[in-house]
Amino acid sequence: MILRQTEDSFIMIKQHDHAYLSGEITKHFNTSLLKSDRYFEEMIYAAFQHDRSWIGLDDTPIWNDQDNIPYTFSDYPLIPKMAFYKIGLDEIEQTNPYSALLCSLHFYSFFTQSKKKECIAFLQEEAKRQASLKKILPGLDEELLNQHFRLLQFSDDLSLYMCLNEPGVKKDEEHPWFRNGFKNTKFFNDRDGRLNGEWINNEEIRIESFPFISDFSLTLQYKEVAKRDVEHMGIAAAYETSELRERTFLVCK
Repeated sequence: MILRQTEDSFIMIKQHDHAYLSGEITKHFNTSLLKSDRYFEEMIYAAFQHDRSWIGLDDTPIWNDQDNIPYTFSDYPLIPKMAFYKIGLDEIEQTNPYSALLCSLHFYSFFTQSKKKECIAFLQEEAKRQASLKKILPGLDEELLNQHFRLLQFSDDLSLYMCLNEPGVKKDEEHPWFRNGFKNTKFFNDRDGRLNGEWINNEEIRIESFPFISDFSLTLQYKEVAKRDVEHMGIAAAYETSELRERTFLVCK
C-alpha cells in the first residue's frame, strides 16, 4: 500500500493501481529515445503488471503498531512481502517471459545492498530466473534490455511522484525521493542530468526534457480513510468501508 498522511486521514493507494499509472506512462513514451522498438509491447506489459505481487497483500491493510500508521510498501514485513514477490513474478513469467525478466531485474535491484539471509536467498533465486529467461528469449539485446529496465524504473518513479506528493506541492516540499529529479534517467534526457518533474498546480505536472510523444492524462484511484474511523473499527474495516475516489492529472511539457 502507498500511504500519504493528512491531519485527519490516510490517503491509501493500492500498489496495483499505482502500477496501472506506470503502464499508462510507458504507453506514451517516445520510443525514438530507445535503441529500437523491439519488445516494447512487453515493456508496457511489465509496467502495468510490475506490482501484481501486492494484489493479495493490499487486499486487507494491516496496522504498524510501532509507527502507529498502516504498513506501507516500504516497511511491510519482509518475509510475506518476499513470498508474494515470487508469486507475482511467477505469474508474470507464465504470461510473458520478457516482461518477467524486466520485473525480476526491478525487484532484484531493491535488495542488492542487503545482508539479510532472506534477501540473499531471493537474489540467488532471481539470478537463476533471469539466466533461464535470457536463454529462451530470441535475439535478446542487453543494451535495449537495460534501457527498458531504466524505463520501468522511471515509470514506477513518476507514478510514485503522483502518489506520494500532495498535488500542487512546491518543489522544495516534495517527497525527498524526487526533489533532485528521477534517478537513472540521464539517457532519456536531451540535456545533461536527470529528468525532473514539477507540479504546476493541483492537476498538472511538468516534465523537463519531455520524453513522451505528447501531453497525456492519468487517473489515479485511491481511498481517503478517516483516522477517527480507524480508531473506531480498525484499519481493515475502515479501509473497506471508505469510498473509492479518483483524481486526474495532466503530464505536460
